[in-house]
Amino acid sequence: MSNSKDTPTNGDDATSISMLDNEQNAQQFLAQKQAELEQIDKTKEPLRWAKTRLDIGDALLAMEQKPEAWQVARESFDIFLQHEAWQEAVEACNVMYQTEQAASLSALGQGVWLAITYPIEAETSVVMLHHVVDDTPKDADGAAVAAATAQYIARLRTTGQKQESLSFLTTHILGEVAKRHSNVSNQEEFDMWLARLELNKPEVLLPRMGQIIDIMVGENWWFDRNELRARLPVN
Repeated sequence: MSNSKDTPTNGDDATSISMLDNEQNAQQFLAQKQAELEQIDKTKEPLRWAKTRLDIGDALLAMEQKPEAWQVARESFDIFLQHEAWQEAVEACNVMYQTEQAASLSALGQGVWLAITYPIEAETSVVMLHHVVDDTPKDADGAAVAAATAQYIARLRTTGQKQESLSFLTTHILGEVAKRHSNVSNQEEFDMWLARLELNKPEVLLPRMGQIIDIMVGENWWFDRNELRARLPVN
């Protein structure tokens, strides 16, 4: 799994996370992953190879080698896409977004599309949507739509303690967006704001999120959305 600083990870990744805390550790992590990569036959284990390459991208990103990190993540993305490894594909988009390259916003949009379309880890989907919030002008409806979509996914894809924790985070972010968008200051105003923007109606919310993604990506899609939709179980 990609371990860049904005990607939620599980306990198994704690060692990798700690190794990216500073440049010296990132260099050590990079050397370790490069050595691992040399032992992997790409033709026999393409996903393992791509995951290790994405770890290398994380290290390069931590070392501020952003163009190189982009190239590595983009290459890994193509392999994940080919093998329908959606979780890892979104993580690759997360790395590409953080590299601040010319197509980083497009990478974010495509990652968000995959994160909404496929039942990947809710935490990862929330991170991607919150990137959209951060990248949107404070008075624009787009931030509200992205924040509300993150809350919707948090409630839909999680249960128990995880749902409680993630819903708390997404509700807080949505409240902050409401405050900066329309100076919302209490629960009554918040409820009215949600209703006015129809953020509590998934049948309205999700198509609006799709429109935002279309603007982010433009004509630069790396995959055929119609083809992927046709292969979804619901179809």
